Amino acid sequence: MSGGETTRDLLRNRGVRNFLASGVLSTIGITLMLAVLFKQAFDLTGDPLTIGIVGLLQFIPAVLLVMVSGYLADRFDRRRITALMTVGRAACAVGFVLYSRDVGDVSDGSNAAIWPLYLITLAFGTFDAISIPARRAITPLVVERPRLPNMIAAASASRVLASIVGPVAGGMLYTVGADVAYLAVAALFAASIPPILRTGYAVAPRPMTDRPSLALAIDGLRFVRRSPIVLSSISLDMFAVLFGGGIALLPVIAEERLGVGDIAYGWLRAAPGIGAGLTALVLAARPVTRRVGPTLLVVVAIFGAFHIVLGLTTSYAVAFGAIVVAASADMVSVNIRSTLVPLATPDAQLGRVTAVEGVFIGASNELGAFESGVAARYVGVPWTVAGGGVATIAIAGAFAALVPSLRRIDTYDEVRPDS
Repeated sequence: MSGGETTRDLLRNRGVRNFLASGVLSTIGITLMLAVLFKQAFDLTGDPLTIGIVGLLQFIPAVLLVMVSGYLADRFDRRRITALMTVGRAACAVGFVLYSRDVGDVSDGSNAAIWPLYLITLAFGTFDAISIPARRAITPLVVERPRLPNMIAAASASRVLASIVGPVAGGMLYTVGADVAYLAVAALFAASIPPILRTGYAVAPRPMTDRPSLALAIDGLRFVRRSPIVLSSISLDMFAVLFGGGIALLPVIAEERLGVGDIAYGWLRAAPGIGAGLTALVLAARPVTRRVGPTLLVVVAIFGAFHIVLGLTTSYAVAFGAIVVAASADMVSVNIRSTLVPLATPDAQLGRVTAVEGVFIGASNELGAFESGVAARYVGVPWTVAGGGVATIAIAGAFAALVPSLRRIDTYDEVRPDS
């Protein structure tokens, strides 16, 4: 069966459609929220470090709760955990609405108190830390193993296409008012709950029945440490995006380097979704099936190269194009990693392993935003973004030289849970 036929067959499955619909609504909500949150934080203070602090506060709960979140995902119904945590996300969005109405217009760089925004961000990060491992661990249960690469590609395509809508809407709604944007976020999160609860499973889950223990909680960490494929693939992603975190600095880049307003900024935030979405559509029809390991290393290097372009340019068109290409490369990387990890992990441990993976991903995104914010404050935006791109290329080269097991992967059929 061809990739295209398989994708169409997947979409005939009601459980798959519900899972994808929930993911689309949730992704629009979170990308809209982040576009507004980073812009509002920068407008409140005029300091790029504020962006870094927001990223750090999203990351801290993932580290503190890594044992708990993974255990919950393996012990209880992952759909119900996702739904419950989404209720918490929606409550945080309402908190942002109330905060935004209190501080009013921040376009003049007012000195309104920033700590309530930090507090709500920390609460949101807590709900995220528990929700993300549960949602990701649902994916391998929705379809049979042979269709997993196509399911990953279809989920990625729908998610990244949704990530175009969120930032564009965020830029437009922010001109009306941050409170209006956050209200839309709350509605989107609420709408994503029913379809995740209706998601059906093609593979019967095997929840743990063991009594809670520290050994069970840390089993995900142990598995990642002893699995070269899982450890290397998620570590590569973490280090690459940790240093290639220029996207977090887009509010500063848009204002100080490109001289554009809120709507143009919204399109810049949508550029990663455009690049990733187009690539995901290609991958949904023609997923990577050969030279998996080498492809992963090459696209990470491409991701770094176009961050160098983003850091050095003062042209809006060039910056937009650089983001699109970097996001396209990142989409291939994410697709490969998202397929390798569940294929190399037994289902009974997938929630805990996914929780560990979530910390790695959080380190690359939220902690990367913190690193970029700190660096931008002291060495400037161009050196921060371009220097991160150079570091990313060096990291891809180091992994190619030092992790032969990753470099030598040809097809997904070579990857087994005992790897």
